[in-house]
Amino acid sequence: MSERIVILGADAAGMSAAHQMLRTARRTGRELAVTVLEKGAHTSYSACGIPYWMAGDVDSVDDLVARAPAQHLEAGIDLRMGAEAVGVDLAARRVELVAGEPVGYDQLVVATGAHPIVPDWAYGADGRLVGGVGPVKTLDDGEEWLRRFSAAGPGSHVVVVGGGYIGLEVAEAALRRGFGVTLVTRSRVMSSLEQELSDHVALTLTRAGVEVVLDADVTGLDVSQGRAAAVRWDGGGRECDLVVLALGVLPATEFLAGSGLELGEKGALRPDPHGRVADRVWAAGDCCETFRRLAADHVFRPLGTHANKMGRVLGDRLAGGSLAFDGILETAITRFAAGGQYVEVARTGLSLDDARAADYDPVAVTTSGSTASGYLDEADPVEVWVMADRASRRLLGVQIVGGRGAGKRIDTAAAVLWAEGTVDDLAWMDLSYAPPFSTAWEVLGLAARRAAERL
Repeated sequence: MSERIVILGADAAGMSAAHQMLRTARRTGRELAVTVLEKGAHTSYSACGIPYWMAGDVDSVDDLVARAPAQHLEAGIDLRMGAEAVGVDLAARRVELVAGEPVGYDQLVVATGAHPIVPDWAYGADGRLVGGVGPVKTLDDGEEWLRRFSAAGPGSHVVVVGGGYIGLEVAEAALRRGFGVTLVTRSRVMSSLEQELSDHVALTLTRAGVEVVLDADVTGLDVSQGRAAAVRWDGGGRECDLVVLALGVLPATEFLAGSGLELGEKGALRPDPHGRVADRVWAAGDCCETFRRLAADHVFRPLGTHANKMGRVLGDRLAGGSLAFDGILETAITRFAAGGQYVEVARTGLSLDDARAADYDPVAVTTSGSTASGYLDEADPVEVWVMADRASRRLLGVQIVGGRGAGKRIDTAAAVLWAEGTVDDLAWMDLSYAPPFSTAWEVLGLAARRAAERL
């Protein structure tokens, strides 16, 4: 008989797992019956592309869908849309649903993703979100924001609450749509960056025309006729027409309460390198913690790249393969391009505080340079922050803020970090050079050399 595999969630991790286990099963001779339960109406889509859809860079919702439900069905996956899990009985090996009969399994995969954080002040007295207020997480969210943007008249003002990746990208989208924009954050813009680089990004937003409010906790909304009319925070406020919530996410694991599965501090599951969390239970994606290589700890860092890799590893292993997920470096990148301003933002590895907490003795240096030779028009300023351990000289972290072409340099640094290389390795790597692409001393290598000299 075929082994019954039930997967909860049909986005990046879940469908990567489903397709990979079928591929591996053909090689290993396993007989698997794969059922995927998805509570929503969409599968395998790019949530990261939603802000660019809002900005007008993406023409259609279909452009953000990698595989529609019909394509999964054609591959031999029993995909059931609109099927929401409300509980798991580990002893009976079955999943309880909102509607319909429970679904039995031999192996269960939890790939339910994460929910956007929505604060209490965003809800009205009726328990619903105040009009004009919402997160940016799903394709349904994206469609709603396109409708709101289209309905908003000239002179409308958008408040973005949250200064991370999504907040930055949505601020760009709203500004490019012609709206006034205020970005409110309880700490700093791009707080995963060190202070001086964070300040650089905040200044770029201000020059573009975004009102940036730092160190502000939003306390509530003024509501008129059921719609947001202003956002209030301690010591200030801003009249507005729309409020975008970009406050991060939490694991979608509330249905596992009482199941006996161990959940982390934020409710995330902690799979082993092959995806297993308990006997006959596996997990991958944004509902999980991931192993941080440099700090040797587990953290909740939801990202599509991690989800796809974790899903593929899990699917391979469950079908008899040997893949393993070897952790993360927290490599990430974004940009802001609006109001006549442009900046790329990228990071990998630990922050200064994280390095100290992990018992390193970090030394950090910031170097200014250029993305190309200065006599060419494409030369843009760039700042590179490099951190290494004093005793071992091991590279610990790199952050980059700069013009066009600056950001993807982060992948070179990530390769050195992944290989547990030193700051000297990065300083003396054989990196490419031609005037349109870099200076003769590539700025990343130059920054690493200066950090090595400081050591």
